[in-house]
This record gives sequence, structure tokens and C-alpha cells, in this order.
Amino acid sequence: MSPFFVTIATFVLVILFISIKILREYERAVVYTLGRFWRVKGPGLFILIPGIQTMDRIDLRTIVMDVPSQDVISRDNVSVRVNAVVYFRVIIPENAVIKVENYYEATSQLAQTTLRSVLGQHELDEILSEREKLNADIQRILDEQTDVWGIKVSNVEIKHVDIDESMIRAIAKQAEAERERRAKVIHAEGELQASSKLLDAARILGESPQAIQLRYLQTLTTIAGNQSSTIVFPLPMDLISSFKNLLEKS
Repeated sequence: MSPFFVTIATFVLVILFISIKILREYERAVVYTLGRFWRVKGPGLFILIPGIQTMDRIDLRTIVMDVPSQDVISRDNVSVRVNAVVYFRVIIPENAVIKVENYYEATSQLAQTTLRSVLGQHELDEILSEREKLNADIQRILDEQTDVWGIKVSNVEIKHVDIDESMIRAIAKQAEAERERRAKVIHAEGELQASSKLLDAARILGESPQAIQLRYLQTLTTIAGNQSSTIVFPLPMDLISSFKNLLEKS
């Protein structure tokens, strides 16, 4: 075989080696022909024409992006530091390349500003106790704004809410005051219910003298059962009234 044919064969093999592209199942190639978008290729094997066609490789797997800690001023003027994690993936590869320069950086910056904006509309108590609602609000806003980039934000989770030490002490005092308030309210409600029951019992005893005598005997039985050297016998009020009447007549 002549050197010319060997050179031609080698050149063809090199061109084929350069032209053949293989993409994994989770990858797509955004192909351009003479600089213009042509189509999305993959997964598997396809041929790219050297010098005429170029491509950008896009990963379709879910990306876990850590949002750096952000300084947030809540609606009740409390300064906190909050960080979060965002789960998103590319669903339209051509938009992720053509509509935005760097979709990862753009999503990161948008997540930071959205986190500050949403949390700044809520008070500290809501930030601490309503994380699920706040996560859903941030996820919805991010998903709407990144839709034009061909990105789907599937989940947002607030990880940490760091509060100043003085504010932690203030929150502890507030919680203690709230517990004391609830204890006093419960005690007052118990006193109210007890007084109502005592009033009902007095009304029933007043309507039935026999009930008063039975209660008197029950009290004597209770006193006799106690291990005490001193026993006080209560006198019925009607007996005292009779002695008083006799003294007045004499």
C-alpha cells in the first residue's frame, strides 16, 4: 500500500475519531451548525461534523446547590443568618445554554436574593416555626423565575437559622413568661370551676337539711380516722341558734 493511501486512511480515521461522540444516559448535547442552534442530541452515539458543528454538553441530573449564609432582617427588625439548600435540574437543555450564560451561577444568585426577600417579609417566630411554608414559597418563586432558563427547581430546604446570643436569651425569657402566663390562666380557670361547683353544692345542701346531717356525720367519720390527739367536733348552726334563742328569752 502506497504512503498516500496510508495517509488518507489515517486522516479519515482521525476525522471519525473526532466526529464520533458518545453521551451517557443522563447527558444531552446542544448541537450548533455554523453557530446556529440545530438540535439536542443524545444519549448514545452520534456524529459531529468537524469544523462545521459544535456542541455543549449538559447534565440532566438533579443538582444539589448549597446557598451561602445570608444576613436577613426579619419584619420585626431581628438580624439572623440563614442558609439553605436548593435541588434543581435542567429539563430544557437548549434554554439552559442559550437563554442564560451560566445557569448554575444564575440560579445560585437568584436563590440568595429570593431567600433574603422572602424571609424579610416574616417575623422571627414565623421563620423559626413555619419552615415548611417558607420552603414552599421560596421554591415556587425560584421555579417560576428559572422556568425561562429551562430549569426545574424541585425543592428548597432552609438548613440553619443562626440568631445572636442576646436574642437567644430574650427568646428564652419570652418563652418563660409565656409559660408562667399559661400556668396562671390554668390556675384561675381551675379556681373558677371549683367555686362554681362549691356554689352548686351549697345550693343543694341548703335545699335538703338531711343532706347537711349526712355531710356532718361524714366529716366526723373522717376526723375520727385521722391519727390525731385532738378532735374538734363541729356544732350544727341550728343547734347554736337554739341556744341563742333560749339565752335571749331568759
